[in-house]
Amino acid sequence: MQSWRISRGARRRPSALSCGHTSARCSSRAGASGTRNPVGPRDAAGLSRGPVISAPEEAAVAMIVRKGTVPSTPHTEFYAIPNVLAREEIHGSYGFSGAWSRKVHVRFYPTEQVKPPRKGELTLEPDFPSEADILQPYHIRTGRMPFEGDALSSRKAIVHGPRTSISVSKPKQSMPTDTFFRNGERHEVYFVQDGQGVVGSEYGDLKFRKDVYVAIPKGTTYRVDLTSPKAWFLLVESIYPITFAPHYLNKEGQATLMSPVVETEIETPELQPFQDKRGEFPIDVKHSGGKITRITLGHHPFDLAGWEGALYPFVFDIKSHHGIAREIHTAPPMHQTFQSGNVPHSGFSLCSFVPVMAGWHPREVPAPYAHFNVDSDELMFFCNAFYGAREGVVEEGSFTFHPGSTPHSPQGNAAQRSLAARGKVQARLAVMLDTYFESMRITKAGFAYRDPEYVLSWSENIPHAQPAGEGWESPSA
Repeated sequence: MQSWRISRGARRRPSALSCGHTSARCSSRAGASGTRNPVGPRDAAGLSRGPVISAPEEAAVAMIVRKGTVPSTPHTEFYAIPNVLAREEIHGSYGFSGAWSRKVHVRFYPTEQVKPPRKGELTLEPDFPSEADILQPYHIRTGRMPFEGDALSSRKAIVHGPRTSISVSKPKQSMPTDTFFRNGERHEVYFVQDGQGVVGSEYGDLKFRKDVYVAIPKGTTYRVDLTSPKAWFLLVESIYPITFAPHYLNKEGQATLMSPVVETEIETPELQPFQDKRGEFPIDVKHSGGKITRITLGHHPFDLAGWEGALYPFVFDIKSHHGIAREIHTAPPMHQTFQSGNVPHSGFSLCSFVPVMAGWHPREVPAPYAHFNVDSDELMFFCNAFYGAREGVVEEGSFTFHPGSTPHSPQGNAAQRSLAARGKVQARLAVMLDTYFESMRITKAGFAYRDPEYVLSWSENIPHAQPAGEGWESPSA
């Protein structure tokens, strides 16, 4: 049973999805505004990484989705099974002042463990190469990383920072039956480069496919099952919730008519019949910088009669980011889809470079300018090789890491070649992330798949592969 309730709220943090949805009911759960830390955390050398703002301050109405059966009044007596009192759980963020969801377990609290916790069989702690102490840009060829294991065991961090981490996972099998994962320290968003399957959680099933984002809030218990022989994920983690950019939303939480995203194009979980099962159900919990602890519940964790709230997993297709074009070159913020933290003071912006018409000014240079954003590290994943500014250098699955301390630009004669592309649609597809006041480091896994010649690729004396031409000249995507 679902209904709508729309009301207006005070200034508050945007929810995990601060927007409306046709199968949801909207409400203004009041919350506190962000607080400022004027100094911010320090790095290993004791240097400040800039101010940290705990949460965005834009006005927004929380987007609340209801699935299954829940009591209309929170924390009241409820029975999903006759004569068995249901157990209520709050999954929250920012203490008790951020977005949250209310979950109704049919019989047990989620705290019931039947074995002492133990060290997990794997670790997700990043390891860094000493060779990476030299400042330089990197090109990591993730397409050459092997397919192996499942979505958890194949996860490899390629760049890592104090508040943000980026990994690649290339599984060729589902997670073992009745085993689960929970990221207890960071929110996640997967980008699916290839493959299809289901992310199952206590909230329900989310089907994924090529070219979609799957956002999973910190603390969600889930598993990944493949329906294809293999899959390929780019995974971004953040200590802050990952949301649509608040400047795309009006004060009611709707996407404005000028926004490149439409909030009704998200896909929410399909709640499955509750699993009222006893047994041993292991959950690998990530915490404390990538350590894994295995806890064992005595009941199946997908035991909800229903849930409602503003903190939940969802799918968003990159093709549902409707690119904005203008007469001259558009800077990267025009392509923003998500953000995490209080941009531009902390966290990151995540941009979707979808096929869009290049500028049509009669003297437009479609290739971007060289840029030197000293407060941001730029990280970019190329879904195909048709990216004009990098054609002949990148390949499918290329991941570039440009530290904020160094400028970067198109390679070789890309600017000259781009002149023929005025007013034409580019065939590019890429995911870009800019951090704010956070220095990232390449890991050993990323370093092992680097292109050692990349730092020299801007020299016009260095031969590049012949461009296919589709980055600038293709009239369609």
